[in-house]
Amino acid sequence: MPDANGMILAKEEENDAEVRREDQDRINEFGQLNARLHEVRDEVDQLKKLLEKIDDASTELMMGNGDNVMLRLGEAMFEASEDEATEFCEAEVERHQETLDKLSEEETGILEKQAALKKILYGRFGKSINLEEK
Repeated sequence: MPDANGMILAKEEENDAEVRREDQDRINEFGQLNARLHEVRDEVDQLKKLLEKIDDASTELMMGNGDNVMLRLGEAMFEASEDEATEFCEAEVERHQETLDKLSEEETGILEKQAALKKILYGRFGKSINLEEK
């Protein structure tokens, strides 16, 4: 029987275990967790890039000479003092860092659930099932 990588398993590695409803539910849960894990990791990457941009903006503000600056909020631009812009940047960093921390916790939870499901599914199906990413 070919495994998930298209390789033929040796006769002793084959597992003819019938897929029960609870097994299928676990496989589906694993797949949903895997999809969410990829979403979380993408969100984390985007947040890190955004935090880097905010950090660059804060650095530019520190090197300023006290003039008013243009602050962009969405599609609008507002004139603000350097202090106001710095406070805004600090608040944004704090807000995004909290979101980043929550996403990291979610990622950890997903990985723990996946590990438990892998243990159950590999115990039942052995090498006949592939739950690893390429």
